[in-house]
Amino acid sequence: MKKDTAWNKSGVWYNDLVEQAGSYQKDVILPNLQRLVSLKKGMKLLDLGCGTGFFSRAWRAAGVDVIGLDNSKDMVKIARESDPLGTYTVGNAENLPQYKTKMFDAVTIVMAIQNMEHPAKVFKECARVLKPQGSVYLVMNHPCFRVPKNSSWEWNSEKSIQFRRVDTYLSESKNKIQMHPGQDPTDYTVSFHRPLQTYSKILNNNGFAITRFEEWISNRIGPKGKTFAALEQSRKEIPLFLFMEARLIVH
Repeated sequence: MKKDTAWNKSGVWYNDLVEQAGSYQKDVILPNLQRLVSLKKGMKLLDLGCGTGFFSRAWRAAGVDVIGLDNSKDMVKIARESDPLGTYTVGNAENLPQYKTKMFDAVTIVMAIQNMEHPAKVFKECARVLKPQGSVYLVMNHPCFRVPKNSSWEWNSEKSIQFRRVDTYLSESKNKIQMHPGQDPTDYTVSFHRPLQTYSKILNNNGFAITRFEEWISNRIGPKGKTFAALEQSRKEIPLFLFMEARLIVH
């Protein structure tokens, strides 16, 4: 991954964001992952794109032996300070020579694959370091509805509905995303849009089969008023996040 995909300038801001009450990480993603990921005491798990360690800490609390890896030095520094007994390292998810073949029972990549430039390299390394029948657990912005700079919420006054406009989908794209809109324009990360078939093909080419698939909606209820019912309808119908479990069936 290139340096422009790292969140080196925004570690403190991101940590505050995920830790605050009502965050997507706390109220949507973590509870669903705890329901779906088969965590067992003593299992070895690699958390790629671990950021400030929010999910790694949750896995450790369940008795899992976790290694968190991120390419942002600032994020890893915060993770180590927040969890001194944990194991966090700076590294590239596309190249993991520091880890032995068939070393891990599971890999999690939570809200990070869209910031990784070469997913084929990432999943190739996942296949190498996973034990037979091990799983990769992925959570990402839903690529069908959240296409950077090519999708948006819009309002149809004639029908009194909020809808999701998607201008492009099948075309892959690379976009600079400003971390703090209206502030320093040089403080950005890079997000990659890919259609679902891209992930499916890459996983299949690396010996994985998609075994579970869920779509998660926002937890944020809009303000009461004339548009409340319409906003609630779109919130409940158009998911923000996509979850996939991919199991290694060919080693």
